[in-house]
Amino acid sequence: MTLFRRLLPLAALCASTALSAQTADPLAPTGRWSAYQGGRADLPPMGWNSWNAFQTEIDEEKLLGSAQRIIDTGLAKKGYSHINIDDGWWLKRRTGDGKLIIRADKFPSARTGKGDPSFRPLTDRLHAMGFKAGIYSDLGRNSCSQAYSTGPAQLPEGNVAEREVGLYGHIDQDIRLFFADWGFDAIKVDGCGIRAFAADEERVTSGRFRALTPLIDQTSITRSNVPAVKALFSDINQSLVRHNADGDYMLSLCIWGSANVRAWGKDVGNISRTSDDISAHWARMLTNYDSAVRRAFYAHPGSWNDPDMLFIGAGDFDAQHLTEARSHFALWAMMNAPLLIGADLRTTPKALIDIFGNAELIALNQDPAGNQAVLAFDSSELQILVKTLANGEKAVALFNRGLAPVDAVLTADHLKFRSDRTVALTDLWSGARSDFTKEVKFKVAPRQTLVFRAAGERALADGLYLSEQPGSVNPAVDGTVHPQPDHNVYRSIPGWRGTRGIGERPIYAGWGGAMPDATPYDQPLFVGGKGFASGVGVLANSRLEVRNKGFAGFAASVGVDDSALDGAQSVRFFLYGNGKLLASTPPMRRGDAPRSLAADVKGIDLIELVTRAEGAKGNAVPVTWGDAALRR
Repeated sequence: MTLFRRLLPLAALCASTALSAQTADPLAPTGRWSAYQGGRADLPPMGWNSWNAFQTEIDEEKLLGSAQRIIDTGLAKKGYSHINIDDGWWLKRRTGDGKLIIRADKFPSARTGKGDPSFRPLTDRLHAMGFKAGIYSDLGRNSCSQAYSTGPAQLPEGNVAEREVGLYGHIDQDIRLFFADWGFDAIKVDGCGIRAFAADEERVTSGRFRALTPLIDQTSITRSNVPAVKALFSDINQSLVRHNADGDYMLSLCIWGSANVRAWGKDVGNISRTSDDISAHWARMLTNYDSAVRRAFYAHPGSWNDPDMLFIGAGDFDAQHLTEARSHFALWAMMNAPLLIGADLRTTPKALIDIFGNAELIALNQDPAGNQAVLAFDSSELQILVKTLANGEKAVALFNRGLAPVDAVLTADHLKFRSDRTVALTDLWSGARSDFTKEVKFKVAPRQTLVFRAAGERALADGLYLSEQPGSVNPAVDGTVHPQPDHNVYRSIPGWRGTRGIGERPIYAGWGGAMPDATPYDQPLFVGGKGFASGVGVLANSRLEVRNKGFAGFAASVGVDDSALDGAQSVRFFLYGNGKLLASTPPMRRGDAPRSLAADVKGIDLIELVTRAEGAKGNAVPVTWGDAALRR
């Protein structure tokens, strides 16, 4: 019996489990944090990956050369600790016992003289250098390079079966080999093998590869088998736990924002790709950035949004484009994205090394509060991102997306600071210090990103709005029944396809997800005609988990948002602490005045915000937790 045939009942089991969960009421409070806590990724991973610089043409010399440069330039001391091998390392899968064989001509240390080639000498060396070692595989039988490479460089060799090097049918065997036998600490799992090998594909009809019914259609959520994809990752997680007794591992999901993974990746792995591959072009960087920037509630310590590796060092981000390179780095730092260098560091000039090594920006990315930046001002030309830091200060970035200079105004309100008190700014590129009261003007050059640390007196003196602490808010159920593509993501021309076809239409599901300081559909928060500059927007029939770190009270003004299309649908709001009901409202409808919902939460670790819209079908009405805050 093939794995796919075994997977069909597994997918049915997932559907049955989902049905059971619905029967058991997914909105019922659990009293526990449900986002991913496996492995070790309390902070966004930092390091280096081989793909952008070398694609499949990776070898031991190139890898160790970049690793040594990380040490020699001082980047290792600043936190760059992962050295990750991407596609191109494998020779074949031995058909007798299913074991993967390393391309030892490219990794000579693998020739130990004792049996099959082994990566253990290489991982031992990386560990001795102070690094963690990462490896690459695919959910399917075959890898992305086998599907899309335009040349033969370092592709798996042999007959059809020997070239099936992916995890499919070998999950536990390969995870044991990678972690227990070879000593790796991290794995990136791609998904081309469950996307690109349909029976009618030329690569299959030609006899080069076996057919595998696609589980992912990147252009369509309705044509993707989400339960089956999640089941494969569940098997990977079980094997990771089984073969890492110390729990020290990192799982990277790489299914490019498809199959609605932007909603559930936070529950399955340590980092999760929110879009297709980045490239060395400004427009493509905008696509990848947009795929993550509005998903602040879907990233937490242990599970981070991943808009792909840094492409600093090539194309629009090389040493002749320092403005663009600095913006790329600053935006990834503000979003708590993994800082994974993709350049050939052996030849990377000092000006770019200095960007990678900006200690102040690294500190924003590695801030222990784990709050992804939130959009405080949004337009197609300029955006202002604000990030709440563990010490109470803010980081703020003014990002010019376009080709013309912008006269921008930063206000104390953007920072949720008092407008009648002084706000102190430190420029994180130049170190220059300044201050302002109420507002300050900046001229932001084309493609420039200004970044500051800001200190001031909080507008909410005795607490913290939930929208300021997205790293402590998990949309366990965000009310999205029918995922829809997010039209806010910039539509660039994919370099690998050019202008063939009809162009890249909105493909990344996520429209309608939980939002800080906006409705799920990106409108300002209004309840009964009253506006809220701070709050949480989410669809009804949702459950938000909130970690309480020593606060004594919770308060919000709640109601059905004025943007709701259905004025007759009623919604009730419930507040739970450690699984017990603390407060609730009677049914509310669009147009009703906001109601106060508050409770004493002293000593409570987990607060749950639940909304119920009885009888609602599909995506329910948007609701607002206005001014939702934890108070001291």
